[in-house]
Amino acid sequence: MRRGWLVTVTRGVISTQDTQTALWFLGVLSQVRVSGEQTGGAFSITENLARRGNASPVHSHDHEDETIFVLDGELRVVTGEAEHSAGPGTVAVLPKRISHAYVVTSATARFITLHMPGGFEQFAAEVGRPAQTLTLPPEPAVPPDLAELTRIAARHGITILAPPPRP
Repeated sequence: MRRGWLVTVTRGVISTQDTQTALWFLGVLSQVRVSGEQTGGAFSITENLARRGNASPVHSHDHEDETIFVLDGELRVVTGEAEHSAGPGTVAVLPKRISHAYVVTSATARFITLHMPGGFEQFAAEVGRPAQTLTLPPEPAVPPDLAELTRIAARHGITILAPPPRP
């Protein structure tokens, strides 16, 4: 249900491993714990596992606010012109239309992402592929095609602004 710009959940949602999906998305094991479809578009929650050096391109969202909650490991979060070290327990709130990115600086990192409203997981599904196992995906032989990624992202209201930050 929409109230102004706010989308509210109108029914209970119980999401179990039987109903969740797992993707290998840009070098990350990304488990969609609650999808935007399940919440009527209100939000989505994804648990992510990534290895050292994994990074998102610098980007902004037209529609979603993104929040990153670090469970294990260490990230460097870039937001606008600032960089922040983000260890376990750190929460980074990244409003829509603000440029941001992350890079994993520990051996591995596990973190939750919350997108409000939901829908980012549709972009991840288009770019990624179903995970074969609940482990990190194989190391890519070549980096992703940034031009192709930029084109797909634009269809989902995401603007790729620059390549990923370096570790």
